[in-house]
Amino acid sequence: MTEKTWEMPDGIYSALVTPFTGEAVDHQAWRKIIQRQLDGGVSGIVPVGCTGEAAVLSISEREWLIKSAVEMCAGKCVVVAGSGSNSTALTLDLTRQVKQWGADAAMLISPYYNKPQQHGLIAHYRTVARSVDIPLVLYNVPGRTAVNILPETAAELSAEANIVALKEASGNLAQIERAIAICDLKVFSGDDALNFNIFGLGGHGAISVVGNLLPGSMVRFWNAWSAGDINQAWPMARAFDPITNACFVESNPVPVKELLSLAGICKRDPRLPLMPVQESSLTFLLQFYEGTLAELMARDLEGKS
Repeated sequence: MTEKTWEMPDGIYSALVTPFTGEAVDHQAWRKIIQRQLDGGVSGIVPVGCTGEAAVLSISEREWLIKSAVEMCAGKCVVVAGSGSNSTALTLDLTRQVKQWGADAAMLISPYYNKPQQHGLIAHYRTVARSVDIPLVLYNVPGRTAVNILPETAAELSAEANIVALKEASGNLAQIERAIAICDLKVFSGDDALNFNIFGLGGHGAISVVGNLLPGSMVRFWNAWSAGDINQAWPMARAFDPITNACFVESNPVPVKELLSLAGICKRDPRLPLMPVQESSLTFLLQFYEGTLAELMARDLEGKS
């Protein structure tokens, strides 16, 4: 086994939305979002990832979001900042900046659109790992990137001392089980619908969209699982199912931003090319929020499930 440069703490990491007001990042809402995560006791946050609409953020916006997150989270939870792109050269630049801005680790999505072969993925990630001295988290989400990081590829990359974890959102439990078995990496669920299953296969936690809404409840779910209390963890997992379904009724992060807006935490607006949800989805989300989620969010940080 490779001795890693840094051990990513187990637990719940929330993949944070980026709040906008008009054309600008909403600084006040961003601080409110992070404070809720700290109050919920998460192990870490993931700013500037897919849920954070990283592809449409400027460098100056990325810098402010990550620096402010690092400042707020210092000594309280870790910051794993998104720095991937479909260009190896740009990924190198972004990852160097993430290190300079103080993040604990960088999360790299597999290169999208290009559809690299498996040996291309290995070359891409190795180039970054050997050029930038920061812990790296691989992010496999073939539904968005059209390329799948196979377990054997992740296993080969795990020989790099600063590649420390894999966020798995392939939706393929057999693949995830094999990755956990053969990789010298901590594997985290990247699919809220499969959190319980992936924990059971040996996952070390989740990088969660639902955590934007219910960080405290997600942490309690993980704590019950990690303590071996399956009788508590199983019904908690199933109670998240309708919330997860609501978060993905349209393209992420549009629905979760709508729900956060209904809760008064940030504005609903994504940035083009994403648009707010359609009227039928809005009706569903409004009914779901008023009938179920509002009460859960109100109690989330009170220590109640």
